[in-house]
Amino acid sequence: MNSKSPADVDDASSTPSGALGSRRMTDVTFHGSDPEKVASGAICIDGYTRCQARTRVYRDGALVSEGFPVAEISDHLDSDESVTVWLDLRNPDRQDLTVLSEEFGLHSLAIEDAVAPHERPKLDRYRDYLFLTAYGARFEADTGELRTSEIAAFITRRALITVRKDDGLDIGAVVSRWDSGSDLAKDGVGYLVHGLLDYIVDGHFEAVQSMDEQVESLEDQLFADIPQDMALQRGSFQLRKSLVLLRRIVLPMREMVNALMRRDLHVVTDDLMPYYQDVYDHVLRAAEWTDSLRDLVNSILETNLTIQGNRMNTISKQVTGWAAIIAVPTFITGFYGMNVPYPEFGRVVGFGIAMALMVTSMFILYIVFRRRSWL
Repeated sequence: MNSKSPADVDDASSTPSGALGSRRMTDVTFHGSDPEKVASGAICIDGYTRCQARTRVYRDGALVSEGFPVAEISDHLDSDESVTVWLDLRNPDRQDLTVLSEEFGLHSLAIEDAVAPHERPKLDRYRDYLFLTAYGARFEADTGELRTSEIAAFITRRALITVRKDDGLDIGAVVSRWDSGSDLAKDGVGYLVHGLLDYIVDGHFEAVQSMDEQVESLEDQLFADIPQDMALQRGSFQLRKSLVLLRRIVLPMREMVNALMRRDLHVVTDDLMPYYQDVYDHVLRAAEWTDSLRDLVNSILETNLTIQGNRMNTISKQVTGWAAIIAVPTFITGFYGMNVPYPEFGRVVGFGIAMALMVTSMFILYIVFRRRSWL
């Protein structure tokens, strides 16, 4: 395990681009529950790691201990083959993970990826374990921003190590899911991984659902009686940025979950397969929903431009119509202002005839323009 060769590592979740792009995802992270209170029973303080750590051990599907020192993990794993261990590290540094590499034999490149920020969602396959990177997501409807929280995980045969780079992802909610379905805990690490991925994917689905509601709000603004062009353009642009970001973290999840279900990885048992299929279905729905919403937002922007153009055409027709109406009396007054004799020249009745011609012609033009919807 001192080298990383093509045979040792298989990137099972490639994306169209090798990185998440120029947008720094963890710069817009959200904040979860109080890190000092969530899953408090599993918090251990023993000085083995400088960061906050949580531990749990399962034996034959039953939770037998939690909050024990990190140094005792190897003792639990060596004591019984039916033991499964969970270790969670919150915002560890390189030294914390280097210590763990001695405990679990983690590869130096995997440790580097676990510490480095802004990694793309992926699933790397090493000789004895898997390394996973994923992002939790939350959509802020008030600002239209998508906030993310990065998490890395080492998946060994009998241990799951989660590395959280912030407190955005509520690890307490993940633990609650494990406890609510404890009858499947006998399936070991696969069960723990399912609970983690299920929580992350549900967060993606909730974010997409909130974005769908935001799209409906933009559609209402689009056809409002009072134009809201600037607010509509600003909201549409921000929502499109959030959809692009969400798509970058949702699409790789499809390949990631699909890869975990491969038989040769020995992560998913036959009993867990339907549950992973359900997670995979949610991932597909979230990805398809994200693409459809992105198309809707683009349609809203294009429709808004079309409406603005139509509104401008209407205004131009109205201005032109009124200009034509005003041009008629201008012509008549110009005609009667000539210094040449004309019928009734120099008499009051001539002024009356001119006024009658102006009023009559303006009225006729107004009626004609109204019938043709020019006014």
